[in-house]
Amino acid sequence: MTRAWRHGPAPRMPVSSRIVGPVVVGVSDGRLHPDLASGRTDMEEELVLIDNEMKALELQIQELLERQQALQERKQRLNRKIKKLTGDGDASSSKAPGTSPEDWDKKDFPWSQKVDETLKNVFDLQSFRPLQLQAINVTMAAKDLFLIMPTGGGKSLCYELPAVCSPGFTLVICPLISLMEDQLMVLEQLNIPSTMLNSTSTKEHVKWVHDEMLNKSSKLKLLYVTPEKIAKSKVFMSKLEKAYQAGCLTRIAVDEVHCCSQWGHDFRPDYKSLGILKRQFPNAPLIGLTATATNDILEDVKKILCVQKGITFTASFDRPNLFYEIRQKPARFESCIEDMVRVINSRYKGKSGIIYCFSQKDTEQVTMSLEQLGIGAGCYHSNMEPSVKSKVHKDWSLNKIQVVVATVAFGMGIDKANVRFVFHQSLSKSMENYYQESGRAGRDDLKADCILYYGFMDIFRQSTMVVMENVGQQKLYEMVAYCQDSKRCRRVQIAQHFDEVWDSTKCNKMCDNCNCDAALEKIDITSYCSDLIKILKHAEQLDEKLTPLKLIEAWNGKGPSKLRLTSIKPPNLSRSEMEDVIVHLLLQEYLKEQFSFTAFATISYMKVAPRANLLSSEKHVVSMQMRVRTNKVKPTAMEAADVTDAKECGNKRPATETVTGNRRSKVAKVSTVIQD
Repeated sequence: MTRAWRHGPAPRMPVSSRIVGPVVVGVSDGRLHPDLASGRTDMEEELVLIDNEMKALELQIQELLERQQALQERKQRLNRKIKKLTGDGDASSSKAPGTSPEDWDKKDFPWSQKVDETLKNVFDLQSFRPLQLQAINVTMAAKDLFLIMPTGGGKSLCYELPAVCSPGFTLVICPLISLMEDQLMVLEQLNIPSTMLNSTSTKEHVKWVHDEMLNKSSKLKLLYVTPEKIAKSKVFMSKLEKAYQAGCLTRIAVDEVHCCSQWGHDFRPDYKSLGILKRQFPNAPLIGLTATATNDILEDVKKILCVQKGITFTASFDRPNLFYEIRQKPARFESCIEDMVRVINSRYKGKSGIIYCFSQKDTEQVTMSLEQLGIGAGCYHSNMEPSVKSKVHKDWSLNKIQVVVATVAFGMGIDKANVRFVFHQSLSKSMENYYQESGRAGRDDLKADCILYYGFMDIFRQSTMVVMENVGQQKLYEMVAYCQDSKRCRRVQIAQHFDEVWDSTKCNKMCDNCNCDAALEKIDITSYCSDLIKILKHAEQLDEKLTPLKLIEAWNGKGPSKLRLTSIKPPNLSRSEMEDVIVHLLLQEYLKEQFSFTAFATISYMKVAPRANLLSSEKHVVSMQMRVRTNKVKPTAMEAADVTDAKECGNKRPATETVTGNRRSKVAKVSTVIQD
């Protein structure tokens, strides 16, 4: 019989135990028996392992789904291109009449004779470049057109010549004053009446332009303005509306039209206001021009500009006279400058070129160093006085100085044909930027060099600048992957980026990878990846953040002792190879950047990325391509090999012996594997 307690709770009993099989379960002050506690710990550890494996599986599933989607999209693009090349396809996939270049490749239009005479007598040209005639015919027929043509392909002629052949004036929207100045310089030499309006225009000049816009007898043919003028000047828009009503506004040209899209590499907020032009002036044909726009960006641009049924012509991206090369950037600033000077003096003595730099400070330092080494150079960036920038631009155009050292503020639309070299002293922020900037070389169709000096820390300098852009980091990593790839033809990589198909045999060894056919092999770097992740997790436990340089220090067994792990041996790699491994893991998303904002700077720190969980599976392998030297190099001959490399392989890195696992090989530049 059980006794019931009538007054208050039952009294506290002493520790009680009962036998359950061979295990004694004791309860004393909420503590488990040691044997049970040990068993619980084992089960909790197993749960953690199961959770990690499930996360890894989820990542693999997500990767496979993304890969499947990417392959499906690529398959669709390739099928469209094959149909386009072969002329096959059903009626639904064929172009509407009047939308293909072949429909406009004629000289029997009412304006054809005048166009031909103007080409020869005014522009002093004897023939058109690919797609120029077709584009001119479309805009002369008062149809909207989007023209994608490589830098140096002759885009400006496609609205300048029609402007001369038509009554009234053409409004040209340009993103940069330097672009407008360059165009006006050329038009002045051709005696074509043209002018521009910008923030430095005097009141007298503005009044004269406004009067000419409304004068039906005016000889003004081209009026250049920035998008800010359209977006912010009500007075100008009022004059433009009156000019349209009077029949004086003949057409609208939007140069560098990719700037409209926030997904483009040069997004300008005021470009988004240009949709007002087509809404207010629907009968004025619009021509949008760019060298760099993917299909997605182009569709976005059409919506922004309110162009529903515009015709699109796309020329091939290829510039066969340009030699593309990636050089390992020396650690010392002076060494990089000396290498540039050697190339300039040996190949292009007295010939024009452009050197692009990361920052305004860099342009000033590079200019000063070049001048000290006897190269006539001028600095150009957005913080300079307009009159000083104009003088540098004109002196370079007239060959008074050999090199312009500039930020990206210089170059769009630059019409100097005999530029023999374009160097990038630092990494470009996107493939679009690089393609456009390098394309300013060799517009005369003669051989020219496009050399980019690629350094590890330049990646993180750029990433802190583009982090606030919508797709800035994605585009930067695409550029980094291009630089890391030591196997594929540079033109194949560029073509793939711009949704084209390219046969690498057509490169004709006009890039460093095709010109230097070095052997590559796949190397297992799983252990390196694990070591780096351990270091980062250890730092996180200490509430420490590691910059890329500090990560390399800790991996190399250097730096603060608290950040080093005795269980990790320094890798048998050169410094540059260690950098390449980290970049590969960053691109493959085993590592990631995390940004910290201070009052004076943005700092990039390295962190463990989600894909690192895949390493919980022993079957998971991380690999990358490494360049293998076929000829054995004796240590005493290293210096000689360095010279041979520089001559044969465009300054490729000398071989260093690397041991991976039980395997010993001669390894040079590490390159990222790009999966197709």
